[in-house]
Amino acid sequence: MNRTAINPWPFSIELGFDQAQLIEGHRRELICSAQDAVDAQGNSLHPGDLAAQLEHALNNLETVLGDADMTLANVVRLNFYATDVNALLEHFPLVTKRFNGQRFATTVLGVESLAGPDLLVAIEATAMD
Repeated sequence: MNRTAINPWPFSIELGFDQAQLIEGHRRELICSAQDAVDAQGNSLHPGDLAAQLEHALNNLETVLGDADMTLANVVRLNFYATDVNALLEHFPLVTKRFNGQRFATTVLGVESLAGPDLLVAIEATAMD
């Protein structure tokens, strides 16, 4: 798979994401449901702690990717849904650190609520290899 970053404006590179990614020669595409801070039984974790929920959602995403023999390096798009966008953006360096410089296309959306009353953030991903 070949990935080419498309960035007509350079500001996004400094923030850790691309405006778009041109994907050529891929063989598999994994479209993930939004992952959030829940345990294996679907119980919400870390109420009121957006940073901890973000980390747990990323852990859950890595688990899903692993079951498809993929890693975060295969992620080409992430969509974030947050009940407090400003708080999410404050903690966004947690995401870029986990991706170790690997960029992706992204959208951040503010929502009134998520699937569970204690959930603050959900991450939806598309991965390819």
